[in-house]
Amino acid sequence: MLSTPAARWMATRNLHYGWVVVATTFLTMLATAGAMGSAGVMIQPLHQEFGWDIADISSAMAVRLVLFGLLAPFAAAFMNHFGIRQVVTAALVMILGGIVVSLFMTEVWQLVALWGVVIGVGTGMTAMVLGATVASRWFSQRRGLVMGMLSASNATGQLVFLPLLAQLSESYGWRTALVLTAAAIAAAMLLVFFLMRDHPVDVGLPAYGETTVSKPPKQDHKLLTTLVSPITTLRSASASGTFWVLFGTFFVCGLSTNGLIQTHWISICGDFGLAPVAAAGTLAVLGIFDFFGTIMSGWLSDRYDNRILLFWYYGLRGLSLIYLSFSGFSFYELSAFAVFYGLDWIATVPPTVKLAADKFGREKAGMVFGWVFTGHQLGAATAAYGAGYFKSGFDTYMPALQIAGVMCMIAAVSVLLLRKPGSATAVPQPA
Repeated sequence: MLSTPAARWMATRNLHYGWVVVATTFLTMLATAGAMGSAGVMIQPLHQEFGWDIADISSAMAVRLVLFGLLAPFAAAFMNHFGIRQVVTAALVMILGGIVVSLFMTEVWQLVALWGVVIGVGTGMTAMVLGATVASRWFSQRRGLVMGMLSASNATGQLVFLPLLAQLSESYGWRTALVLTAAAIAAAMLLVFFLMRDHPVDVGLPAYGETTVSKPPKQDHKLLTTLVSPITTLRSASASGTFWVLFGTFFVCGLSTNGLIQTHWISICGDFGLAPVAAAGTLAVLGIFDFFGTIMSGWLSDRYDNRILLFWYYGLRGLSLIYLSFSGFSFYELSAFAVFYGLDWIATVPPTVKLAADKFGREKAGMVFGWVFTGHQLGAATAAYGAGYFKSGFDTYMPALQIAGVMCMIAAVSVLLLRKPGSATAVPQPA
């Protein structure tokens, strides 16, 4: 185990080991983002090789997105029970196994089982809840910035992997592209094994920004209690209108990002004559803007009203999607879209996490955000299947873009219904 001597060495230089944990988490989420994003590269090759209908392929991707979201609150509970390191390692083993076995699939039900169920469960265990848990456990200060960095790893995963995966798929076949993804997952497993620790106290440190080393709250070691705790948290949180506003707006967030653009972007661009490599390159440009936009969002969320930030994020995203649906997908039009849409691809995450933590408290924040993230992935699954339905039934993706744009505008207005955190008129916290 390298973590303890590394933490001591860093402490002598006034550096906190929490940043190593953040870097490990960043790279792990980056690798799993590559696994999630590789699904978009596979749609057309699978359709051409096996003759599978795009709607059927999209249904497998929709199952993956649903499980990716539904596992989030349970992932937080499992991390509390078994520890971050054990849960993340098991999840990466599942993802790696699902990718390797999928190299030999020949039936669409195998796609659903492997990419829908196995990889859906594995990626669900390493989703945004992992970032939220690490940020809340290891950092008392700069938590918004850390959450912004970890959220940005999703964009970086697309930036690093998608153009290369598209090039490999076009030149050597989709299986070769998946081998690269599997190698990245294997590398992440090694980092987690050697560097990840569950709590600052494991290396004898206080959380960043604190001066006292404190033990984590004592957990009930009964597995049944662990499995029930997300349900109990949901029942408590669902009594608050804040939860439903965050859940509904995050549903729209998933509807307008992962499920629509990340899953179908290469096919959407193909309708306008863009080759897969060029389309993946455009998505990488979105990733560049989102990388900086999400980190900036984390910085802003520590300083400004998070409700106003979300209003602008959803509003600008909605306008950019509606604009895209009426554009001709020229170089200049796609460039304008990349700027406005890319800057807030997942910039909504830090303000949403912070609003959940402010309302429901530090200890419940992980699981509450897990349920909010479930809404995100239900929205993503709806868009993944719905966009495929429009393409199969009407031979166009444009209605899906327009619907997502209108929903973003509704979300922008809805977030203003939230009370300002700390205000005297705020609704009391549920027990």
